[in-house]
Amino acid sequence: MKQIWIKTRTAILSTLILGAPAATALHAQTPSVFGTPSNFDVLNDTGNDVHGFEVELDGIQAGDLGGVWTFSRYPYQILTTAAGIVIRWASPYAGGRYQTTTIVPQAFLPTGGHSCVLGAIAGCEHFGYYFGYTAKRPTQTINRWLIDDPQNPGNLIYYNGPNVQIPVPVVTVIPPAQVGAQPAVAFQIQVEPPPPPPVPKPELQYGEAKWVKVLKNEVNHGVVVDDLLEDNAAVPNDNNAAQVETGWKLLQFNPHSANSGVLRNQANLGVGVKAVVRKYEFYKYTGPYDPLNHQAICGGDGTCNAPLPGELGDFIGNQMAAANVGVPSVTVSKNGSGTVNGAGGKINCGGSCIAQLDTGTVVTLTAIAPSNGVFAGWTGDCVGNQSTCTFTINGENNVTANFKQVFTLSVGRGGSGSIVGSPNGTDRALNCGSACSAKFMAGTTVTLTATPAAGLNFTGWSGACAGTVPTCNVIIAKDTSVQANFK
Repeated sequence: MKQIWIKTRTAILSTLILGAPAATALHAQTPSVFGTPSNFDVLNDTGNDVHGFEVELDGIQAGDLGGVWTFSRYPYQILTTAAGIVIRWASPYAGGRYQTTTIVPQAFLPTGGHSCVLGAIAGCEHFGYYFGYTAKRPTQTINRWLIDDPQNPGNLIYYNGPNVQIPVPVVTVIPPAQVGAQPAVAFQIQVEPPPPPPVPKPELQYGEAKWVKVLKNEVNHGVVVDDLLEDNAAVPNDNNAAQVETGWKLLQFNPHSANSGVLRNQANLGVGVKAVVRKYEFYKYTGPYDPLNHQAICGGDGTCNAPLPGELGDFIGNQMAAANVGVPSVTVSKNGSGTVNGAGGKINCGGSCIAQLDTGTVVTLTAIAPSNGVFAGWTGDCVGNQSTCTFTINGENNVTANFKQVFTLSVGRGGSGSIVGSPNGTDRALNCGSACSAKFMAGTTVTLTATPAAGLNFTGWSGACAGTVPTCNVIIAKDTSVQANFK
């Protein structure tokens, strides 16, 4: 299954505005989030060979999923369940064996500098997915390794140990306190609570703890799910101290706090920034726990500001997440002379070439060529050669209308014979003797072929063609005249 979207349109591109006034009011409105793609590395810490991976996304439907990152060693399918949907990456099984296996790695080291793509690091895999720009977000995300069922070989079941703890951030845009200031973009992750104990204990129990380090980068272009690999410049790098946002944080579910196990990273959006990218590095906590309530006792005094020797365990995996942000709008550019109208009267380009519109608005644009030109097609969020195009606002949308000038090619005859032109003109075919002129777009190469009447010879060209060969090529750059001579 190929990726559906974004590049479904999570990418928010900047386009040069030709013949349009400056967009002084474009950022008066608070930006919105246009998609939150995420990719993650995960190491097999089950102690067994595994043959697949599953992400359960509760509370959503398949249509809320924008797409799945496709470059995995495991083929995948999207399944519908009573709780929501499941993305299941699973190895085929044939001839009594699985075609793909993820072994237990010899070392659980950070995957810095590159990602676990297509088996590049033994024992580590790379998965990813993203949500549509207006989609619901899951109420719960559960990650599980898949192992062979010893009672039914060839059938994959859940690994019965702890679920894989690589939370997906929830992203929000916080409007600025003052008009004209930059808004803040907040990422929030939260760990799962512990399962109920088999026998009630006298004290409420804390969840399993883990360490997390957070790195952040801002870029001036939109980010799609394929960009979220550690060797991509958009992803923050451990070797860049300026990109380390949170050195260390211990995450643990606290049964006495409504905000337990939550890590929130928030900062004002930089000027010109189109996407915020964060990388979360997760490690197991191997320090002591309180024997009564399972609360982590780290840092020697419970402060847990950073792991002391013996408290930082195996690397679990990376979560690389992005938020594309910008003002919902359409910007129209033009190549050549012509006009573009639409968007409920808000676009009349060349005058008004930018309109702010709500996300999800269906926009229709119509290109109108001048009397001495033709419409040559759309690029950007409009495609095709029809003069009218319709699309849906899903970010800072950009459209270019291409126009070309037309010129007249006129062909005369000295004597009796016929002249045929190829290709056809924009208004008619050039075929003397019925029509001895036609209009062509600038830059068109027209091939003229002269055929004398019976008993006569072709003696040569004059005008824009020369020579005695009966075929001539003319490049149209202005109104042009040619004569074919027969005798």
